[in-house]
Amino acid sequence: MQNALSVDVEEWFQVGAFETTIDRADWDGLESRVADNTARVLDLFGEAGVKATFFTLGWVAERHGALMRRIAGEGHELASHGYDHARVFTFTPEQFRADLRRSRAALEDAGGVGVIGYRAPSFSIDPRSPWAHKILAEEGYTYSSSVAPIAHDHYGWTESPTVAHRPVAGNDFIELPISTMRVAGRSVTTGGGFFRLLPNVVTDRAVTALNADAGRPGIFYFHPWEIDPGQPRVADAPLKSKLRHYARLGAMAGKLRQLIRRHDWGRVDHVVAREAERLQ
Repeated sequence: MQNALSVDVEEWFQVGAFETTIDRADWDGLESRVADNTARVLDLFGEAGVKATFFTLGWVAERHGALMRRIAGEGHELASHGYDHARVFTFTPEQFRADLRRSRAALEDAGGVGVIGYRAPSFSIDPRSPWAHKILAEEGYTYSSSVAPIAHDHYGWTESPTVAHRPVAGNDFIELPISTMRVAGRSVTTGGGFFRLLPNVVTDRAVTALNADAGRPGIFYFHPWEIDPGQPRVADAPLKSKLRHYARLGAMAGKLRQLIRRHDWGRVDHVVAREAERLQ
């Protein structure tokens, strides 16, 4: 069974952990590392012979057109991560629609390909933004992978289905939630900080169980900054945020190589297409 491999493309300073510490107005004055980090991810995927989906900020696409063209040119899917990492529940419905249009235009102009997939920054489609899926469908998106069906202080929608589903009545639009696993009696996501912090065997077993026992694909994600131990340190960020952001960055690339070798991986849109057949 093929699992979905995804990368949320954003700068090291555009993360939820620093959103109250680093002002958006200062972004263009900070050291940009996203192009080099994403290039390293592309090289890693090329070595392994796998394709993935790159959920990318429109802000990044406007500044790194060559990177967008490389992503598309190497056979990966280019998809939207919103324009500048604002969480969906901070928008009104019309502001969300405008953000979708702005980010898609930036991505399609830079990458030269159509964009049909979306992932909300910080998995921020949740009980505070139940209208978001309908707007995505109206704007012509085929799918979203924006829900984390867990309880977390930054995100989560525990009442959401944990498998692919059609959240908009009368529409083929699909939500493909990020996969979860049980650790010490708690549900966590298969990716990001949890993947960095936990032993590889935990995620490996979770993906194996999803494939073999549940007959479902695993949906895995990470960020390019997670393979960059040399990135700048934000000294005045909250301690909890620093622990989450900087822990085990040096181990991430090796852990990724191991996980990729252990399972079959591909683009999110391809996995969505197969899940859509199940929902017929």
